[in-house]
Amino acid sequence: MATPTTATATHSHHDAVDVPRGVLLAVAAMLAFVLVAAGLSRWLADGASPSQPTAAVVAEQWLRFEDRPDGGITVRQATSGLALREVPPGGDPFLRGALRALVRERRSQGLGAEAPFRLQARADGRLTLLDTGTGRRLDIESFGPAQAAVFARLLAPPPVR
Repeated sequence: MATPTTATATHSHHDAVDVPRGVLLAVAAMLAFVLVAAGLSRWLADGASPSQPTAAVVAEQWLRFEDRPDGGITVRQATSGLALREVPPGGDPFLRGALRALVRERRSQGLGAEAPFRLQARADGRLTLLDTGTGRRLDIESFGPAQAAVFARLLAPPPVR
C-alpha cells in the first residue's frame, strides 16, 4: 500500500487581509442602515403606529387598486367604480411600495382584493390609508409632504366627464 507524501510548503499561510478602516466603517454603517430599514419596513407593513389618530376626519375616500396588464394601476372609487386615476407602469413608486406592503399582508392572511382601502384626511393633518381587509394602517404623512401629496390627490373629487 502506498503512503501519501507530504509536500513542504515554501510560502506562508498567513490569512490576514489588510482592509482599510474606512471600508470597514462603511460596511458597518451599511449593515446598520439595512437593519433599521428592515425593522421600519416590518413595523410599517404590520400597520403598527405609536398612536391612533383621534382628530376628526375631514375627507375620506374608499378605494380599490386594480393591476392593469401593462403594469399600470387603475385607482377606483370603491363605492361607484369610477376611475380616479391611472398610474402608468413604473409611475408613483411610493404608492406602489405602500400598496405592495399592504397586499403582501393580505396574501399572508389568505385574503383577496375584495375589501376596499379607506383613505382618510384628518383635521390635524394626518393622512391615513387603512386596509379594511386586514385592519392594517399606514400613516402616509409620516413619509413627508411629497409622498402624502400622491395619496392626497386621491381625495379630490373625480373630474366631471
